[in-house]
Amino acid sequence: MPKFPSILALAAVAGLTLAGCTSSPDPAPTDNRPVVLATFTVIADMAQVVAGDDLRVESVTRPGAEIHDYEPSPQDLRRGQGAQLILENGLGLETWFQRFTQDIDAPTVTLSEGVTPIPVASGEYTGRDNPHAWMSPIVAQTYVKNIVTAFSTLDPQNAAGYRERGEAYSRELGSVASELSAALETIPENRRFLATCEGAFSYLARDVGLDEGFLWGVNQENEGTPQQISGLIREVREREVPTIFCESTVNNSAQRQVAADSGAQLGGLLYVDSLSDGPPVGSYLDLLRHDAQVIAEGLTR
Repeated sequence: MPKFPSILALAAVAGLTLAGCTSSPDPAPTDNRPVVLATFTVIADMAQVVAGDDLRVESVTRPGAEIHDYEPSPQDLRRGQGAQLILENGLGLETWFQRFTQDIDAPTVTLSEGVTPIPVASGEYTGRDNPHAWMSPIVAQTYVKNIVTAFSTLDPQNAAGYRERGEAYSRELGSVASELSAALETIPENRRFLATCEGAFSYLARDVGLDEGFLWGVNQENEGTPQQISGLIREVREREVPTIFCESTVNNSAQRQVAADSGAQLGGLLYVDSLSDGPPVGSYLDLLRHDAQVIAEGLTR
């Protein structure tokens, strides 16, 4: 099983710290850096790498939060009033976002702008854009490009630094894409089926040549219906899939039933919508590497 290299060097160069990219108290009065508010921890982490020490980047949601139907708190709204820039994913991910920004004057940048979306394949959201585009490190390079442009517009005097860090980060994402492909190439052809709770892996599955199955397409509404469960059980049995998975921010009870009735085991936890508060996925690159390793180990057992 390939082991993934550490990203501590990149984190040190970029000033990447979990404290800098998660929800935190209002900045001290002496901190005059422009405030950038991202809708969730994954894109906040990406933004912090590009920002370095020149901007203060925070996340509306905290590690472990479910982001699709998040309910902004009064504190979130107050922090939004102090932001100079707001970053969202777009593609219909943040269903609460319009309510959050309706009384906020800060400009909003949609990081998925320019991404060619993959439609949701089945379920209630069939045909709608799958919003989880950042799960492809190749697609994430578009996110980084949009972050660099947004920061350079917000803070032109530090544009060269944003561009330099963005280019370095994009190169790192390219390397990670190669790492993930190499790791997942070890999965035998007859086991190249990724069964998850939410259909959040379409972009990654496309990159590395995996077929995809899931209980629900987007968010947790109507999760684990009898039709969803029986359909995934049938697919897992037919493909003789040894391991199925679920994501960190959703209830896995329906997937436990799929495992019990199909003969597959429920594998390690996958991360998509949120970083963890510390290991194992304290950064976006950690998230990608962790998921690839868990998937590869589960499907090659």
